[in-house]
Amino acid sequence: MARTVRFHELGGPEVLRLEEVPVGPPGPGELLIRVDAIGVNRAEALFRGGDYIEAPRRFPATLGAEASGVVEAVGPGVTGFEPGRAVSVVPGFSMNDYGVYAERAIVPAAAVLHRPDGLDAVRGAAVWMPYLTAYGALVEVGGMRAGDTVVLTAASSSVGLAAIRVARRVGAVPIAATRTRAKAERLRAAGAAEVVVTGEEGVRERVLALTGGRGAEFVFDAVAGPGVLELAGAVAPGGTLLMYGALSGEPTPYPGFELGMPALNMRTFTAQEITTDPGRLRRAEAFVTSGLSDGSFEPAVDRVFGLDEIADAHRYMEAGTQVGKIVVAVRH
Repeated sequence: MARTVRFHELGGPEVLRLEEVPVGPPGPGELLIRVDAIGVNRAEALFRGGDYIEAPRRFPATLGAEASGVVEAVGPGVTGFEPGRAVSVVPGFSMNDYGVYAERAIVPAAAVLHRPDGLDAVRGAAVWMPYLTAYGALVEVGGMRAGDTVVLTAASSSVGLAAIRVARRVGAVPIAATRTRAKAERLRAAGAAEVVVTGEEGVRERVLALTGGRGAEFVFDAVAGPGVLELAGAVAPGGTLLMYGALSGEPTPYPGFELGMPALNMRTFTAQEITTDPGRLRRAEAFVTSGLSDGSFEPAVDRVFGLDEIADAHRYMEAGTQVGKIVVAVRH
């Protein structure tokens, strides 16, 4: 038996229950992991509330796609892992099939990476989703390179902070966008070349001024909704608006026609474009591990909760005041 977070109906953080659930042996292609820490992501709150890109297929439902821990057992056909190996689980599966909000969890081996030496459990649960998302969208898919400018919305999120560091590492110029001045200095300290306070100034006007009227080669947006009209106006000719989230919860218009049909690329992105493609995941793992090794990358942990505080962790995430990653440390 293992303490496992489940929910029996859609709703807010109050629907989360910590229950004793049996855990069997891993099947073909699977690993049994002793979970030491869990990375909390917005996708899990959306899944819990029925607002994610997929809905729970059955109840009780499980949660969680990012964690760190130690391999306890190896399923048939799995190679490259052995009991006792420190690992991280990355979001490479549906939460309808697997969940890591638990003391012990079965996960697909294809979604497990060796945890680099020197990376403890909490940081091992905070590093992969942010950096895989930022690298995957901007470098692997977008082709960001030295000299490019990238505008980052929700810049104080774990993905936003990772994107600042990824941009810096390839020689690009990160411009962070944040709603108030409360987080501006912390974003500059994290490496943002400039900070746009969207509650006080327009993104388009500020970005065009900062780039000599050219605009940004990339806008990396977690918000979507009607604000894409403003963001698209800040994109350079031939540039790309990448949307990896929909925090606004509002319909997202296509801005091309309203803006006079500029040379605008616009696409959505999820981390699973990287985590479910072995070649892309291999390149991403090498890029992130290299950055961790030379100090260019660092997991940004905002606050750590206990497993019995999972509902509080979700409430804290939904309040939106964090700078970096929320992690749940699992007690054994």
